[in-house]
Amino acid sequence: MEARREKTNTCGTVCLKYLLFIFNVLFWLAGGAVLAVGVWTVVEKSEYISLLNSGYYSASAYILIAAGAIVVVTGIIGCCATLKEMKSLLIVYFILLFCIFLLEVVAGVLAYINYQELDEELRQNLRETMQQKYQQPGEESITQAVDKLQQEFKCCGSKNSSDWSASVWIQAVENKRLVPDSCCKTPTDYCGQRDHPSNIYKVEGGCIMKLEDFILSQLHILGAVAIGIAFLQLVGMMFTCCLYRNLKEEPY
Repeated sequence: MEARREKTNTCGTVCLKYLLFIFNVLFWLAGGAVLAVGVWTVVEKSEYISLLNSGYYSASAYILIAAGAIVVVTGIIGCCATLKEMKSLLIVYFILLFCIFLLEVVAGVLAYINYQELDEELRQNLRETMQQKYQQPGEESITQAVDKLQQEFKCCGSKNSSDWSASVWIQAVENKRLVPDSCCKTPTDYCGQRDHPSNIYKVEGGCIMKLEDFILSQLHILGAVAIGIAFLQLVGMMFTCCLYRNLKEEPY
């Protein structure tokens, strides 16, 4: 009877080891995905970040990078703990999983709360940023961000093209344009002298609507990834507890 019990525990432990190892591979891949999204946000969309007065969006991107790196390291620790059957390392692994899970919950709540504030800030500041900083000395990053925004999202102005009439750059004596050349459907030098709908983008809601949609879509992607990782973490914590218990019960 004792021998049968020992064999059962051993088989159960082997199964748990394989399940936890597979989980760790998935968890490691998920961490790599989070890390990649964070790096992509910083590298590819850094121009849009410069249009926000608040550092919240950029901070979120760097938090993603840090979280992804931690998840990757945690996955490696989990694999080592599983393969070597080290109970002390399993405890460390469980604690790390639990801490990351709590951080995700807190980050999710803060993201939901701060999105409303970010949305309002965006509406208030984008128009002023375009009008006061576009093509001004020392504001090259803002100018580049605005041009990329208008071309990539096919829009003109914060709410509409008439916003540019109050621009410091447009009002300059030497400037003959009505809107920046980046508003044109086919950008060329001085094409912004004509603001007819056949020449420039006349999008209802302007660039503010496009940028809001972009940020919201990013949040949806991040939310979906976070939910997926949170589910994996719960499964991983359950497997870790079961494996730890089996290792504890087995005779040495």
